[in-house]
Amino acid sequence: MATWSSRGLRGSTLEDMINKTNEKYREAGLALIQKVPTPITPVRIDQESRHITLAYFDQKSTVDYIGAVQGIPICFDAKECAKDTFALQNIHEHQVQFMGDFEKQGGVAFFLIYFTQKDLFYYLPYEMLLYFWNRAEEGGRKSFRYEELNPEYILPHKGGVLVPYLDALQKDLEDRE
Repeated sequence: MATWSSRGLRGSTLEDMINKTNEKYREAGLALIQKVPTPITPVRIDQESRHITLAYFDQKSTVDYIGAVQGIPICFDAKECAKDTFALQNIHEHQVQFMGDFEKQGGVAFFLIYFTQKDLFYYLPYEMLLYFWNRAEEGGRKSFRYEELNPEYILPHKGGVLVPYLDALQKDLEDRE
């Protein structure tokens, strides 16, 4: 994997990396994952370029990606974290609810977190997120520390795949059995 400049990754770059990973998985016949567009209502459109210059969100978005891996429905959201502590305020209650409902229907929900200072990706299973979420709801920490995470879900750097989450998904499935 290429070395990144001191500016670190930006949200759109993270999204681009995940999109390229999903395209590789699609080309290999391993998965079909799509980016979920955020619904907006245009307010102002530049007539010359036909670009939207002002808009508002129609509704709360649920997750960033949804699709299937070898017949298994998955959904996930991608987040960046500049420190070793991830604030749960970066995750919204409607996302947790959607992911819970998705799992009740037999799907697998998770987060991909990019820890920018460490230059590493982490697969956070829904069940682990729920543990941190419930702890916060019960008056505990409103965040989780990197040290609290299971190191087996750190995504290794793999040639040709920028965000190789399929192995972690497999581990998640095995841990559920």
